[in-house]
Amino acid sequence: MPRIAANDIDIEYDTFGQPDRPAVLLIMGLGMQLVAWPEDFCRALADAGFYVIRYDNRDVGLSTHMHHHGRPRLSWHMFRRAIGLPLRPRYTLDDMAADAIGLLDALQLRQAHLVGVSMGGMIAQIIATRWPERVLTLASIMSTSGAPGLPGPTPQAQTALLRRPPRAYYRPERRDDLVRFLQDTFHMLNSPGFPIDATLQRQRIRQGLDRALNPVGTLRQILAVAAAPDRSAALAGIRTPTLVVHGLDDPLLPVACGRDTAAKIPAARLVEVPGMAHDLSPGVCEQLLRHLVPHLRQARAA
Repeated sequence: MPRIAANDIDIEYDTFGQPDRPAVLLIMGLGMQLVAWPEDFCRALADAGFYVIRYDNRDVGLSTHMHHHGRPRLSWHMFRRAIGLPLRPRYTLDDMAADAIGLLDALQLRQAHLVGVSMGGMIAQIIATRWPERVLTLASIMSTSGAPGLPGPTPQAQTALLRRPPRAYYRPERRDDLVRFLQDTFHMLNSPGFPIDATLQRQRIRQGLDRALNPVGTLRQILAVAAAPDRSAALAGIRTPTLVVHGLDDPLLPVACGRDTAAKIPAARLVEVPGMAHDLSPGVCEQLLRHLVPHLRQARAA
């Protein structure tokens, strides 16, 4: 896969389709690599007439790992937040949004459709508020505005987000143990209405692990998310055609988060999907494409 230098880091990316077609930039969520966007999903968007770009956020995959920032003490930072003190992440979601703009610049793309899931949806929202002239459409999927008072994850989902495997599992000879641990973790986020085949999920997990492994980077990303301010006021200024998709069974970011996001973006269209939780199983991808492709095409026609 190619790599470019942008915003003082290296960004690994991959493309599908013809470069002369409207660009769709796929922005992935917390700790996940570009390969977490299934190839079938990317090819379906390309077949629908778009130039699809997926990339590794900083600190994951084959993009720059920010080792010089050290390992964050999450428990200490969460204690600071609990007593009302500000968090000081080594980098912010705004920095990650600037990475995406740097990638578009390096690819000489003046504008793109933005599709972000979870943390990627937060990053896409920031891009749409800070660089509206670069955004053709916005799709915020299983994400949130960051507004205070919204419901948080279920206890089980929070455990899934924060649990860490034994260090011994990171040894090459313990790879099978690490795959099983992660599959058990992801099970808490799987969509009950669109179950993923266990063998396919193991293949996806192993593909990511064989490609790159940087668990400390995920901790730094968690801190960036936790430190992000409420985006409500900024979202009210978005005039970009916006689609918000959220699962009714999301245990990590409950559907109220999607409803709030859609309510705060003028003219945003909200789609609630029964049986969808917080994953990209084949069934979930089919649901997303049902709504995403018409959203993109309508904007292109306009």
